[in-house]
Amino acid sequence: MNKMYGYARVSTREQKEDRQMIALTGAQVPRRNIYMDKQSGKDFERPRYQQMLKRLKEDDLLYIKSIDRLGRNYEEILEQWRVLTREKKVDIVVLDMLLLDTRRGKDLMGAFLSDIVLQVLSFVAENERKNIRERQKEGIHAAKLRGVQFGRPENPLPDSFEQAYEGWCSGTMSVREAADRCGMCFSTFYRRGMKRRKEEAGT
Repeated sequence: MNKMYGYARVSTREQKEDRQMIALTGAQVPRRNIYMDKQSGKDFERPRYQQMLKRLKEDDLLYIKSIDRLGRNYEEILEQWRVLTREKKVDIVVLDMLLLDTRRGKDLMGAFLSDIVLQVLSFVAENERKNIRERQKEGIHAAKLRGVQFGRPENPLPDSFEQAYEGWCSGTMSVREAADRCGMCFSTFYRRGMKRRKEEAGT
């Protein structure tokens, strides 16, 4: 008897999988046959996905919520679709885009249309991720220009830093001597000292 499976993926442990699980159970996929990974879609070395792949048999039916749950770039999605439909010979239903239902594309024209839709959606999914990353970079850059600090705040400088810094700048102390003088490690003193120099130079 052919079996129904579902696959869900979230990129981090903090993200919630509720929407995907509701969609898969709504499609009558047995809970025990739903596989979920909590990791990036950068490759297919995902433990639960690989477990599911081993269980899939010819003519089984796999449901996914959206095409980008398979992977995060165009080539990966298309390659995995090929593995599932041509090597494993299973049917796939993408719940967010019911045109991508391989049960309806058994004739040549149906398969052709399904391939076109798949390629367009894969490209759109990858392009949207690139746009999101670009918007994030632009947002971070704009925030930095406004003076927003990212990461952990730096520890306050010891009281002896100013004297050691002046000694280093005047050449009366080496970097290591200045770092020892104020009880800082060599690399930390050098980084903070160079930062101070840039600030003083206005760069």
